[in-house]
Amino acid sequence: MRSQVRRQQVRTQKLGSVKKRRPCPETAAAAPAAAFRLLETYANLAKKGEHLLGNLLDGTPPRQWAHYPEADAIDQSGGYQWFYHSHSPADREVTSEHGHIHLFARKPLWGRRLRLGSEGAFAMLCGNPQENPETRHLVGLGFDAKGIPISLFTVNSWVTGDLMLGADLTLELLQSINLNTGHADIDTVIESVVRLCAPELQELLRRRDEVLRRHQGPDKLFDQSLELLSEVHIDLDKKLATVAIM
Repeated sequence: MRSQVRRQQVRTQKLGSVKKRRPCPETAAAAPAAAFRLLETYANLAKKGEHLLGNLLDGTPPRQWAHYPEADAIDQSGGYQWFYHSHSPADREVTSEHGHIHLFARKPLWGRRLRLGSEGAFAMLCGNPQENPETRHLVGLGFDAKGIPISLFTVNSWVTGDLMLGADLTLELLQSINLNTGHADIDTVIESVVRLCAPELQELLRRRDEVLRRHQGPDKLFDQSLELLSEVHIDLDKKLATVAIM
C-alpha cells in the first residue's frame, strides 16, 4: 500500500471523464527535445559518477517515509512543487521501485480555472468535495535504485492530503511544466518524462477516472480502501528508441 504521505494541512508558502486523444502537434514536437535533455542529463551524471538523487539524499540511504527535501522542492516561478520519498519494504508490493516523486500544482496555476465546465464535471465525479487545499496532486513518478523512472501513477486524495484536477487541465499543466526548484537534474528528468510520456499520461488519467466512476459513495476521495487509483509502467529505453532525437 502507498500509505498517507502528507499532512492533511498542506504547506501554504507564497508564490469529466478522459477522452482518449491524439497528442497535439506541440506535444509531439516536444518529444525529441525532451529525449535529448533526458539523455544529456543522465550522460552528464554518469560522467561525474553521480546518482540522480545523490545530492537530494545527501549521499546517504533515504530514511523511509521522510520527505526529500523536507519542506518540498518549491518552484518559485512556475507554481509547482514536488518531493521524493520511499516506503518501508513491508508497505510495498514486490516491485523494483526504490522510491517515488509526488508532483503538485499550486493554486495560482489552477485557482480560477476551477470554473471550467470540465472541472465542474470532475468535481461531481469526485463527490463535490468542499475542501479548498493550496495544491492539487498531478502525478507520481516511480524510480528504480539507479534513479531511472519506471512508472507513472495516481493516488486517492486522502493519500496526499489535497485534491486532484480533471484530466484535461492535469495534462495541460504537465505538458507546460517548466521547473526551477534548485534541483536542476531532477527538474529536467520530471519535465522530460512527462513530455515523452503524453500518451501514457492520457491512459493513466483515463484509468483513474474510470476507477472513481465505478466507486460509489460521496466520500470516495477519503475511502482508505481506495488508495492507488491507476498506474502505468514505462520503459524509457523503448520510449527513447521510438523518438527521432534532434
